[in-house]
Amino acid sequence: MTLDPAGTLERRAFLRSAALVGGGLALTAGGGGAALAADGDIARIRKAAEANREADIKRIQDWIALPSIAAENLNMPQGAAYMADLARAAGFTGVEIVPSDGHPGVFGTIDVGARRTLGIYFMYDVKQFDPAEWTSPPLEAKIVDKPGWGKAIVGRGAVNQKGPQATFLAALHAMKAAGVKLPVNIVLLAEGEEEIGSPNFRQIATKPNVLAALRKCAGIFIPACWQGANGEVQVNLGSKGIIELELVASGAKWGRGPKGDVHSSYKAMIDSPTWRLVQALQTLVSADGNNVVIGGWSDNVRPLTAREKALIAEAAKSMDEAQMKASFGVTHWIDDLPLEQALVRLAQEPTANIEGLVAGYTGPGGKTVLPGRAVAKLDFRLVPNQTRAEAEAKLRAHLDKHGFTDIEANVSGGYDPTEVAEDSLLIKAEMAAYARLGVKANLNPRLAGSWPGAVFTAPPVSIPAGHFGIGHGSGAHAPDEYFVVDSSNPKVAGITDATMGFVEMLYQMAAVR
Repeated sequence: MTLDPAGTLERRAFLRSAALVGGGLALTAGGGGAALAADGDIARIRKAAEANREADIKRIQDWIALPSIAAENLNMPQGAAYMADLARAAGFTGVEIVPSDGHPGVFGTIDVGARRTLGIYFMYDVKQFDPAEWTSPPLEAKIVDKPGWGKAIVGRGAVNQKGPQATFLAALHAMKAAGVKLPVNIVLLAEGEEEIGSPNFRQIATKPNVLAALRKCAGIFIPACWQGANGEVQVNLGSKGIIELELVASGAKWGRGPKGDVHSSYKAMIDSPTWRLVQALQTLVSADGNNVVIGGWSDNVRPLTAREKALIAEAAKSMDEAQMKASFGVTHWIDDLPLEQALVRLAQEPTANIEGLVAGYTGPGGKTVLPGRAVAKLDFRLVPNQTRAEAEAKLRAHLDKHGFTDIEANVSGGYDPTEVAEDSLLIKAEMAAYARLGVKANLNPRLAGSWPGAVFTAPPVSIPAGHFGIGHGSGAHAPDEYFVVDSSNPKVAGITDATMGFVEMLYQMAAVR
């Protein structure tokens, strides 16, 4: 299913002309008749957003300059305090830094007495980085030219998630500056452990006052900026879950091999924990590494429905397969599948992935040692109806059954997969907003990536959860991560148009039925 009601109008021209339509934005979703905005409101909000543009860009740059990295316990209290200050400045009240057994969350609300309440999820933590791998310093947030895209902020967290999150805040600042009342109440919940698998986020979300606020929400989304070169976006009807962990083989636990590194010449008479780890890893997957063969792993997997496969087939028609492969630096999909079948596999299949594999010496030249310890960092992506608890138990049982009782499985975080109904208010509002913005939106059965949306979709919160936003950025978790602020592509939003996209979503969330 796709929507492209703007016809031959350029999306950018459509956005700007919408501000001048008599009666404001009068489109309603679900057959309703109420106007979404009063006369002139959109024009005033856009004028304020344009006036705020430099401040909106600086907000992203300043935020990037303070990296909060949960994996390194770097700047975590400072990151939570900074997040709280950003929330207060955008108009949230009762802002609270919520403690947990790990790093804290941040909670706040905006109550304008509206009929409906919308939830917003933020993360204030970012991934680790090695400055030597970047062409622009990762904390300086410089604006650089990105051929084909325009001018972009480069920095750690630029797209994941500080750029789109700060752009949502820019929408609130613009509405406040324009003197326009929000059409919905808003509940904000942020965490600082998303990049380590959100191990304590459920604890934050179920704090009594936070839970009470979340349960009032008609839905919750994380700000996004996923427009491709053709301007299209995906509306995800769920996301895969994940568990992140380390498998550790050591001479100390095994009772064989050295407890520390020894000279490699002794391999003739001493067992190797590194080879033991390799052997254990080989039992987890098929010979080509593409299918998980842990006992019972796929017993509860729900196959894609005919509707979900139809959505994938429709989306595949407009995708540029060559461009996709080039962007990944690959020339083949698994099993040389055609694109549509590869996309079905992407949505349907659980995965086992080795993120990193480390043992002994990895510096320049050689160092002839037999390591006493070897570590593999893995992530397992989960699909409905798998659960994190089930996956952890089956992995442990599999290792034990194959004689690897000594290998440690140290789980650092994770969460269940999510699903959201196509006819939920949240998805209806997203589709209506994209339609009004002139953005083609493809319903996607499942995001292959993961986020802790299951905290919201499962009891006791039990609300729809997803992603929304226009604009473009890329390089999450990688060097030279970026977020476009001045788009040279008329089909892709820059920061001001992306700001107005969030404004549109607020109005659609208020009106949809």
